[in-house]
Amino acid sequence: MILTDKRILEEIEKGTIKIVPYHRSDLGSNSYDVHLGSTLARYIDKELDAKKHNRIEYFEIPDEGFVLQPHEFYLGVTLEYTETHAHVPFLEGKSSTGRLGIDIHATAGKGDVGFCGNWTLEISVKQPVRIYKGMPIGQLIYFPVEGEIEIKYNEKGNAKYSGQPNKPIESMMWKNKF
Repeated sequence: MILTDKRILEEIEKGTIKIVPYHRSDLGSNSYDVHLGSTLARYIDKELDAKKHNRIEYFEIPDEGFVLQPHEFYLGVTLEYTETHAHVPFLEGKSSTGRLGIDIHATAGKGDVGFCGNWTLEISVKQPVRIYKGMPIGQLIYFPVEGEIEIKYNEKGNAKYSGQPNKPIESMMWKNKF
């Protein structure tokens, strides 16, 4: 079951969903549109290592936009800071974004109950495409959970991505034990 616009509004009023900045015009019938923040990042090394802290370099999207290239991998960030305290948030691309050949996540579309932060986007493109800061980039949908949650994501000691800032965050796989 997915929350409708009225239910999302009720949860915002209750404080179980927080979206900053929030604009009523971005609320769809069962989703909320999120926008591309001003910062992108790329990994510095061309070969990544899952056991290593791979470094990234940040750059700002200029006012005239930035052309994403195929065979390049970018990390982006949502303009919106979100909190979700009683639902499972899913971030999906908008159909308009997909029709430009832009993928906004490789595998990490699901958040956890208790996620608080800006969403890091895992961006790739099929052909060169110019993007702009503030453009609609995705949509959040919310699923209710069944049962009581023992520990929310933002309360876990090992939550690697809790409190993400308004810039992309690189993989923290290297913090896992394997």
